[in-house]
Amino acid sequence: MLHIQKILFLDIETVPLARSLTELSEDMRQLWEEKFETLKRRMPDRFEPDNTAKEAFDTNAGIYAEFGKIVCISVGFISIQNNVNTFRIKSFAEKDELNLLKEFSLLVDRFFTTSEHNFCGHNIKEFDIPYICRRMLINGMQLPKALQINNKKPWEVNLMDTLDFWKFGDYKNYTSLRLLSAVLGIPTSKDDIDGSQVGETYYLYDDLNRIVTYCQKDVLTTARIWLKMNGLPDIDLKDVQYV
Repeated sequence: MLHIQKILFLDIETVPLARSLTELSEDMRQLWEEKFETLKRRMPDRFEPDNTAKEAFDTNAGIYAEFGKIVCISVGFISIQNNVNTFRIKSFAEKDELNLLKEFSLLVDRFFTTSEHNFCGHNIKEFDIPYICRRMLINGMQLPKALQINNKKPWEVNLMDTLDFWKFGDYKNYTSLRLLSAVLGIPTSKDDIDGSQVGETYYLYDDLNRIVTYCQKDVLTTARIWLKMNGLPDIDLKDVQYV
């Protein structure tokens, strides 16, 4: 039996390791250039023919844990207060990625007290969780028990993915969170940034609060999608708390 109070909904926001490719060490610049050439061969549709490694770094490096970093992790969970389901959202966001990850790790250890607890996110299996684990290792951290998922069987991994659910076994296409919320009739705010603007918002405008707001909205949207997919009542926006 799945208990909704044992689900930690999650979303992350990432940016390139540095404002510009030129700020990386010579070794890392060379490694990015090699990565860029590989990406152009494997995914030519992602880049314009005249794109340079420097341009690609600004727009693409943030999605690779080796060349990016996490600037925000937002989580949400359902608690029952006076017989009312309340959705509580908490964010870890700062320029010190190591401290951000340590604080998040402490929360994970406190939250995951049984084998019935689960993470839930959109594309969490392919992006958010692997990215978090890689950045923890890069920062010299030990993974919390709930994230020690290597060598586990698929049914032993405590990850629920709304994208995976929506595929119904069809792995040909990717459906964005925004598209999925639209087709399921879940309204989302359009007064914020999108994923392609996170790096610019961080480095050019130094506006971490705006990134946090964007990340929190995605966590709430993911939770509402998951509830609808499982035939459960929606979250009333008046019952959303930020902690």
